[in-house]
Amino acid sequence: MAHKHMNLKNTKKRKRFLKIKFIFYILLIYVGFSYTFYYSLKTNKTVSNEEFINLLVSTGNANILSSYKATNLVNATMKFILNIDFTKPVTLLNGSILEYGKQKSEQEVETISLEYNDDYSNMEELKEISDYIEDPNPTNTESPLIYLYNTHQLENYSGENLNIYGITPNVLMASYVLRENLNKLGLPTIVEEANMSEILSKNGWNYAYSYQASRSLMEEKKNKYSTLTYYIDIHRDSVSGDYTTVTIGDKKYAKVLFVIGMEHANWQANYNFATNLNLLLEKYYSGLSRGIMQKQGMNVNGIYNQDLSPNCLLIEVGGVDNTIEEVYNTMNALADVLFKQIKGE
Repeated sequence: MAHKHMNLKNTKKRKRFLKIKFIFYILLIYVGFSYTFYYSLKTNKTVSNEEFINLLVSTGNANILSSYKATNLVNATMKFILNIDFTKPVTLLNGSILEYGKQKSEQEVETISLEYNDDYSNMEELKEISDYIEDPNPTNTESPLIYLYNTHQLENYSGENLNIYGITPNVLMASYVLRENLNKLGLPTIVEEANMSEILSKNGWNYAYSYQASRSLMEEKKNKYSTLTYYIDIHRDSVSGDYTTVTIGDKKYAKVLFVIGMEHANWQANYNFATNLNLLLEKYYSGLSRGIMQKQGMNVNGIYNQDLSPNCLLIEVGGVDNTIEEVYNTMNALADVLFKQIKGE
């Protein structure tokens, strides 16, 4: 009887072992397929930054791709089972499943901190995250009124839901979005399409010459188009999303901060321009503006090329944690108040 009982016990153990083994192999196949699927999708990059911008301005939904991203289901399952996040492959390395040597983790990328925009010393790091974006909708604007440019073109936004497609939202993308909105409102606008990194490299300049590079481009456009009246340099801040995000109605926005250099003759006119826009934002989009920062003194640029025109602005749009959807909503608001200010409505 004892022998029979022992056999039954062993049989149960074998069945349990076979069941665990079966589940393990299914899980292993699932992980292998999911991981391969993730990287094949990421390396194929079937959607480009330029295509995404056109999709963004035509649909008004910055996260449209994420709504049908197949890996969302895979990722949610794997996070639950193995605490592996496929949008952060480094979690596999942390679990000692794979070893690739020393690699920069996505966590390092996401928490990269920038000094205030007077400093662009981490440009080499930004090059690993953010890309120059070609004009997705080149048009021949003969008499532009507004010139948008980005002294720091590679300042990036959050790639959440988009990095799997190779899409890297940045301030240049934000400028293209704002241009489309302004043109729709009848305010002819152009975006500086020169690659700032290439200009710095060709001239042997380091990051400290960024404003000199953008100044030369700004002067070139000013000489080329006599109709240009407004010059806006779009940046993004380095502070966390707690300081740069606001909900107005049912939408989230990336907050804006106006920066005015005080060490030149045009500062008062530029300050007045910023003040008027700030008042309009408070009136129509209360809470969207972080106010106006006046910059002067030691170790500060104090000019930001704003001496070239009485209608120059540097606008910090959101921060490193903001999504392109939040930035998109802000660009709609900025276009609206710029229209009201310029047209006097």
